[in-house]
Amino acid sequence: MADRIEIRGLQARGRHGVLPAERAAGQDFVVDVVLEVDVTTAAATDDLADTVDYADLAERLAAVVSGEPVDLIETLAERLADVCLTDPRVAAAEVSVHKPQAPVRVPVADIVVTVRRGR
Repeated sequence: MADRIEIRGLQARGRHGVLPAERAAGQDFVVDVVLEVDVTTAAATDDLADTVDYADLAERLAAVVSGEPVDLIETLAERLADVCLTDPRVAAAEVSVHKPQAPVRVPVADIVVTVRRGR
């Protein structure tokens, strides 16, 4: 499928990580999502009901990031992909979770985990 809907740079604060300081203070996470969606019907009808409402999806994704903490961003990415796939029009979802403030001992610009899940 060639049609895609993308949400890039969604930012939300969460308390994910294995270190107690990460859980206590929290940090900002950035999420990118690429959805494989056939937009043919939506393009023909010009009706939001015929496509993925990306505003609603962005709010639901942000709620997961700011919600229940997990140790690994791999787990967080999986949960976010599950949210994307609740819409039956989404054939596949690629989710990247960025943790730019990850507590590592060497300078890095970003730590990113990407998962791709489909039907």
